[in-house]
Amino acid sequence: MNQKPKAFLAGYRVLDLTDEKGQFCGKLLGDLGADVIKIEPPEGDAARNRGPFYKDMPDPEKSLHWFFTNLNKRSITLDIETADGRAIFEQLLQGADFVVESFAPGYMNQMGLGYEELERIKPSIILTSITPFGQKGPYAHFRTTDLVGVSMGGLVRLFGENDGPPVRFSAPQFYYLGSIHGAMGTMIAHYHRELTGEGQYVDVSCQQATVLANRISVETFDLLKINPRGAGPNTPVPRPTPPGPVSIPIVKKCRDGHVIAFIMGGSQAGFVKSSRALVEWANQEGMALELKDFEWEKMDGSTISQAEINTIHDIIDQFLLTRTKTELMTKAVEREILLIPVNTTRDLAESPQLSHRGFWKEIEHPELKDRLKYPTWPVQWTGMPPYQPQCRAPLVGEHNLEIYEEELGLSKDHLVMLKTQGVI
Repeated sequence: MNQKPKAFLAGYRVLDLTDEKGQFCGKLLGDLGADVIKIEPPEGDAARNRGPFYKDMPDPEKSLHWFFTNLNKRSITLDIETADGRAIFEQLLQGADFVVESFAPGYMNQMGLGYEELERIKPSIILTSITPFGQKGPYAHFRTTDLVGVSMGGLVRLFGENDGPPVRFSAPQFYYLGSIHGAMGTMIAHYHRELTGEGQYVDVSCQQATVLANRISVETFDLLKINPRGAGPNTPVPRPTPPGPVSIPIVKKCRDGHVIAFIMGGSQAGFVKSSRALVEWANQEGMALELKDFEWEKMDGSTISQAEINTIHDIIDQFLLTRTKTELMTKAVEREILLIPVNTTRDLAESPQLSHRGFWKEIEHPELKDRLKYPTWPVQWTGMPPYQPQCRAPLVGEHNLEIYEEELGLSKDHLVMLKTQGVI
């Protein structure tokens, strides 16, 4: 009987030439079981210098960004701009199934390592290129930061206050979105290869990946000629003038943070039921009595004034301030109230649901004499064992001897010469 693999990509190898623009792609392929060899320049990848750092100690071997985006990889150092470096890369290519890179468009071709050359060496190879704007077009050679990228992708406009300037989402998004689509495109190309034996060139645009994160904003403009934008803690309700648009507050303060609560009525039975249940609970606690007999079914969204909306919400807000997020969510589930907590990162780290799913895994870092907790995959598959990380992120060139000497058969004297010449 054939033994089932321990992971989908077990037995496959990835050569990862990416910088911060594409490192998350290789990490995702490693999560699926691939043997990912991270190829760094001899001085180490510049992304190692990106914070935050373990215990706030700036050190290229203690970058938490590096730890996360290079989980499940092995590291070798190699300068592919040298003739010897390219020759070694071609040797590595013979045992590889995927190559992932994030150089500027045309760089791999200049090095003699473009897709046509790699395909000639190994016809079944899949080459994935992750760049800000794709390989061709008027912006192809523009350089970006995350802020530039998410702005060019339209995402910044969807955050902030409705009457204020657009606001950047605080955590990096641009390259992560591109990397996720890069991993997805790589797997689709892999499926094609399994069916036909043919390799593929996968060209990823981080801008296009970001546009897809804008929900239906582009479609809204196309159909209604309205440019959606950030609404802060409120939900804007467009109406003809008069009476003009109104704003419904949905982000509410509570005793230990914030919740989102939909306090509305009118013809939507779900809103009516939820709002009434919330007021009934508040009444039982001796609060919001002004709304005890409020007829939620008669709330007319087309005529109600902003002042009336504010009065209703101010009354309920006073009650919400007396309860914690946990108390509010417990009652929301029990009474079918449209209310959810706004989780903090600490809430997520301590979430009983995520813990039950095995979402957090501790990984040993012997060089730090510590174990660090990592997020894993949100997906579980039938017949596959629970996700287990292969290894922590590598140190600079940690696997040079393992790969160059043991796998490629290069002698110690040869390795010393390559190191002296700056090739490795």
